Amino acid sequence: MLDVARITKRFGARHALSEVSFTVEPGEVFGFVGSNGAGKTTTMRIVLGVLTADAGEVRWQGRPVDAELRRRIGYMPEERGLYPKMKVGDQLRYLARLHGLPRAEAGAAVTRWTEQLGVGGRLGDEVQKLSLGNQQRVQLCAALVHDPEVLVLDEPFSGLDPTAVEVMSGVLRAKADAGVPVIFSSHQLELVERLCDRIGIIADGRMVAVGSVTELRERDGASAVLDVHGPPAGWAAGLPGVEVLGGDGSQHTRVRLAPDTDDQTVLRAALAAGPVREFRRWRPPLTELYRDVVQAGPVAAP
Repeated sequence: MLDVARITKRFGARHALSEVSFTVEPGEVFGFVGSNGAGKTTTMRIVLGVLTADAGEVRWQGRPVDAELRRRIGYMPEERGLYPKMKVGDQLRYLARLHGLPRAEAGAAVTRWTEQLGVGGRLGDEVQKLSLGNQQRVQLCAALVHDPEVLVLDEPFSGLDPTAVEVMSGVLRAKADAGVPVIFSSHQLELVERLCDRIGIIADGRMVAVGSVTELRERDGASAVLDVHGPPAGWAAGLPGVEVLGGDGSQHTRVRLAPDTDDQTVLRAALAAGPVREFRRWRPPLTELYRDVVQAGPVAAP
């Protein structure tokens, strides 16, 4: 397990991170989301040891992350971390050797990953001559070429076309299925929702929520949509355990039900207000959850 425990980081007077905590289990894809400047990249750099936390600790398999453990982590920075004038094959073999692979194993790994990620025909090209999408594929190869035990990826899907997104998604899911903890940041929330087992939301240097999409959806109670034909205005406002989120007095009413609220009682009240054409649970997309969670602020520390 990768355990990030209450890390804090300041840059001068600016408090970049404040007691950020989360875990990533073996075989789990963890999505790390937040606005620009929220603290995602700073957190990832501390996980890698590129930056040192002012307080807190990062542990892998119960041990503090040191130089030896860092060699077993695959890291993909948001900025291009490749030598632009170096040929793709030479560069990947060089990076694999830096991670300790023998020459023959390094060559075989470069061939395997470049073929799988669709850049096998570009081994003799300089990185700077590749499209941004292919540079991104090569960057992922660099993170994978030494068969890492942990993957930490900062905006790995940036600049990729839909086909490349699917290829990269499949690679990350396959690594997780093999037991590797995978953490990546992204502004593409629809992709995060589809790919990740759990999600961490960071705002202003604080973790404001951690959990699966289902857990985030129901952290304040379940939401529901009712379609009642011709109900009187305010019909749902006085129901115990019911918070009206929108549409009270219209055909489409959205409500939030407190955890102990009997949905059948709500249904009976809706039937009394008019013919019920629909009554279903509302499952907001991650974009809406993200907005609501950030506005609501932090919950109890995970």
